[in-house]
Amino acid sequence: MKLSVEQKVASLLTKVRGFLARENIDSYLVGGYVRDTLLGRTTRDIDIAVVAMALEVAKKAAKALNGKYVLLDEANEIARVVLIDPTQGNRWHLDFSTIKGAIEVNLSHRDFTINAIAVNLRELEKDYPHLIDPFQGKKDLERGLIRAVSETAFQDDPARLLRAVRLAAEYGFNINEGTEALIQTQSQLICQVAGERVREELCRLLSTQNTAYFLRYLDHLRLLTAIFPELVPTKGVEQPIEHFWDVFHHSIETVAALERLLSTKGDGDEVLNLVPRSLPLIQHFEEEVSSGVTRSTLLKLAALLHDIAKPQTKSIEPNGRARFLGHTKEGAIIAGNILQRLRFSTRETKMIQKMIESHLRLWQMGGEGKPTSRAIYRFFRDTGDASIDIIFLTLADFLATQGPNLDLTEWRQHCQLMDYILSQQEKEKEKVTPKKLIDGHDLINIFGLKPSPKIGELLEAVREAQAIGEITTREEALAFVRKRLAM
Repeated sequence: MKLSVEQKVASLLTKVRGFLARENIDSYLVGGYVRDTLLGRTTRDIDIAVVAMALEVAKKAAKALNGKYVLLDEANEIARVVLIDPTQGNRWHLDFSTIKGAIEVNLSHRDFTINAIAVNLRELEKDYPHLIDPFQGKKDLERGLIRAVSETAFQDDPARLLRAVRLAAEYGFNINEGTEALIQTQSQLICQVAGERVREELCRLLSTQNTAYFLRYLDHLRLLTAIFPELVPTKGVEQPIEHFWDVFHHSIETVAALERLLSTKGDGDEVLNLVPRSLPLIQHFEEEVSSGVTRSTLLKLAALLHDIAKPQTKSIEPNGRARFLGHTKEGAIIAGNILQRLRFSTRETKMIQKMIESHLRLWQMGGEGKPTSRAIYRFFRDTGDASIDIIFLTLADFLATQGPNLDLTEWRQHCQLMDYILSQQEKEKEKVTPKKLIDGHDLINIFGLKPSPKIGELLEAVREAQAIGEITTREEALAFVRKRLAM
């Protein structure tokens, strides 16, 4: 394989090589950068192993290259130099680590063979530089295979358990049988990994295509329930007759349905042709909520967890029908605990909780016809910037309920309802924050009320009446309050 380094990276590495040569430091390109370059993939993350104290080298490199020094791992001597291209704003990460002993020894402690390939920086000027490849990582790249470097790879760093599946998803590779067996027998080690690291690997996995397939694969490897033990009780929990799957499989099928709905390849698919679609919707789901985490990623996670509380809320009515009263609110609480454990941000957690808590609300709004203006106003008011996400979670939930028994007439009606609610979105955004007709001071001064939650309740009632057109003037607002107080 030719090591095809793009011109800008080659120029950058020439500067790095020159700096290290002046410092008389032997150095190697290692890990993901070599892997991606051999595959012809673009990457701005460059791993450099140095035969020196990496923290000191990184500090000097940051100064010499006009970059920013970031300490990543003091115990393992790993530091980053962040470089920004002033012309295009591209950001480069140079991660320096210390080589202790020969480079081959360093590579023997890495996770997978495809990441255990190195190139001496001095060789980089050649089109076909010598690859230091003691574990045949190049052959595994050619075969599309993920193989652990050693039998202790996962014991050395249990985060590699999830990383193996994430790499398989990102690169379209297979995990070899021996490594797969190691993951299955050591799956519980993932519980030892810090929540932040699990979150990072999980979000990268959820951002790939065919996520539902890899969630099933995680379950096969015994990793899914190790990460989410709260899913264990959902296995085998039967649902009402309209449901094709039990709660556990319905949850994964909801993720699959969601991926289908978000796909841009809907031509010829009668089911997808009925789904509300527009360019702003596509852009909505591509929006980053936090660094590297998009709305679609969080929505997939919400889909996986949306029925997490069904087992403990299940009851059987006298006619034999199963009910799950309160599972949406209880599920939001359980999901919040999970997301806190995995160190999701407050905003991410609240968004997912709102999706889970409200995923049945739109069905209930539909009734026999179109929802009222009041119901639509309250939906957008209460769900905020998660409203569109909830609409698509509702659609996915419907598809995953009926599965192969989908009734196209019911599906068409459901899509029309969602399309109607979506069409009201911009109107309702304006209504949720209408121009104030009265405020708290008016209620205190005119009606003699004392500061209390009652004032907030009255003002919200006024805003709602204003939003649906029942009142339009200050006088009408005061009359509305007077009537409410007299009730």
